Amino acid sequence: MNQQIIQENSSTAQVVPSLVVAGLSGGSGKSVATVALIAALRGQGAVVVPFKKGPDYIDAGWMTTAAEHPCYNLDPYLMPAETIAHSFRSHIAGADYAIVEGNRGLFDGVNVDGGFSTAELALQLDLPVILVVNCSKTTRTVAAMVLGCRGLEPRLRIAGVILNQIATLRHETIVRQAVEKYTGIPVVGIVPRLKNDIFPMRHLGVTPHQESGSADTTITELADIAKQHFDLQQIKHMMQPMTALPVSHPKETVRLDRPVTIGILRDMAFQFYYEENLEALQKKGAELVMIDALQAEELPDSLDALYIGGGFPETSARQLAANTSFRHSVYKAAVDGLPIYAECGGLIFLGRSIILEGEEFPLAGVFPVSFGIAKKPQAHGYSIFTVEQENPFYPVGSQVKGHEFRYSTINSWEGQPKDLALKIERGTGFQEQRDGLRKNNVLALYTHVLALGTPEWAEGIINAAQSYTKSKEKIRTP
Repeated sequence: MNQQIIQENSSTAQVVPSLVVAGLSGGSGKSVATVALIAALRGQGAVVVPFKKGPDYIDAGWMTTAAEHPCYNLDPYLMPAETIAHSFRSHIAGADYAIVEGNRGLFDGVNVDGGFSTAELALQLDLPVILVVNCSKTTRTVAAMVLGCRGLEPRLRIAGVILNQIATLRHETIVRQAVEKYTGIPVVGIVPRLKNDIFPMRHLGVTPHQESGSADTTITELADIAKQHFDLQQIKHMMQPMTALPVSHPKETVRLDRPVTIGILRDMAFQFYYEENLEALQKKGAELVMIDALQAEELPDSLDALYIGGGFPETSARQLAANTSFRHSVYKAAVDGLPIYAECGGLIFLGRSIILEGEEFPLAGVFPVSFGIAKKPQAHGYSIFTVEQENPFYPVGSQVKGHEFRYSTINSWEGQPKDLALKIERGTGFQEQRDGLRKNNVLALYTHVLALGTPEWAEGIINAAQSYTKSKEKIRTP
């Protein structure tokens, strides 16, 4: 079906060379190879549109920085196949190349059949794959691993291999010859063993580009690696031409009877936003205002709703706590009825405090919760919730797919699980398989949602914002 769609109007539509970069496992080096490839192509003056097989925010941030273009999420678990195809084809309009980075291992999914894996995504989009292999402490065995990947799913086109963690020229020569002799798949590049991790690591994995302090230098170093060690011409040649959908006309944006302004906390503390979520709000007619919670003195008076995404409030806890006036303005807005939708890190910020290494940092205080941070993940993976109680954003009875990834713990809470609005069908939630704290027009939850897979998400925020605008107008009317 996808191939049939792609061939529509092919004589007049734009064609964009595209491919998937995948790995044998998490930590294989696919992010290094992907960002390096994007940066090198961008350095040649090309427009590169990046995609991340999700769920992921941090790798997507690095890809955005390298491409100087927003990165979009393609997730077979959160989005139906037709939505994935439409999102991909519409977002590549105007691009010279499209690069999709996989996640985990090529065939890793949610079940033994590899459901919702990178391989499944590549097959859905009919894209070739470049496989990145960590060659540390191995030589000829690399060929066996590549051969196994090719044999496990014959429909998948593994077009090339990039060898990561190459120690010496001799090491490269043996591995390259073995892969090409036994598999017939060309080696299209290497990543030499580096003295230091080019992507610094910390408790939640790769450090986000916003916090690295040297993102531009890192991107330059990666571009140099690709220029020196990748066969860029061969990689371009093996890309699949994909037909782009025409660029959407601005008039397709919904015109609201009551225009709404939605604030977005976006800074070093709150970084986790799918570009598609922001686009969904804009397409429904909302004006978005970016707000730095570390620097702003208070919320703008013009807001009709507030969206607080995930991130790392724990790494910015001291700055958030020190910005007393802003914390108080968020609390006051919640009390006054401003619709606020908060995910994960946003949920933490709306709590009373967070305790780190014995020191307590006050937060917005909307909910009577004190948080901590554990050394191991407290929830990690895809989730599903059913809406069981009234709330400002989701109709009762809705079932929503999302994902969780948190290290935070609930140290204390002056509430009861029965009062939480959402029942967790898969995942962990806030407490006792429930999620969704509520107060006035506030809903705060640990689950992250992708708008393309959950259209009611943007609809709910817009409706809540319009209702709030209407209520303000009534108050002003004598």
